[in-house]
Amino acid sequence: MVVRRKKKSRKMRGGTSHGWGFSKRHRGKGSRGGHGHAGVGKRGAQKETYYLSLGIAPIGSHGIRVKPRLIISKLAEINLKEVGENLSKWQSQKLIEKSADAYSIDLLKLGYAKLLSDGHIKHKLNIKCKSCSAKAKQKVEAAGGTVNII
Repeated sequence: MVVRRKKKSRKMRGGTSHGWGFSKRHRGKGSRGGHGHAGVGKRGAQKETYYLSLGIAPIGSHGIRVKPRLIISKLAEINLKEVGENLSKWQSQKLIEKSADAYSIDLLKLGYAKLLSDGHIKHKLNIKCKSCSAKAKQKVEAAGGTVNII
């Protein structure tokens, strides 16, 4: 028969909780998790309700962060038809010049970069632009004008 005896020393050396159950208990400052409101609630999300009740938005990042995509801006385009329609308006505003029989138009000054071929022109045009479609260049030159690509 085994004889059960008490330990010679009851000091619980090496025993993590020293007889007080799980490790957080019996610390002398309650069972809080730190200073302030640290450790409020069992899980992290339960802390949130306390701050929401005070009207404070939860701290930290929210939602998915999406890398901004590279936006390729198109050049501002204008058709020959629109150029023909706006000639008198631009001339009255002194945005274009008329010398002898031809109009001198700087499309960059008007806020356009590219000339497209839609429509027909009746006037002789000397146009400066950043880029131009081949068909538009053909139509301007057929009317007796020029296209200077800068």
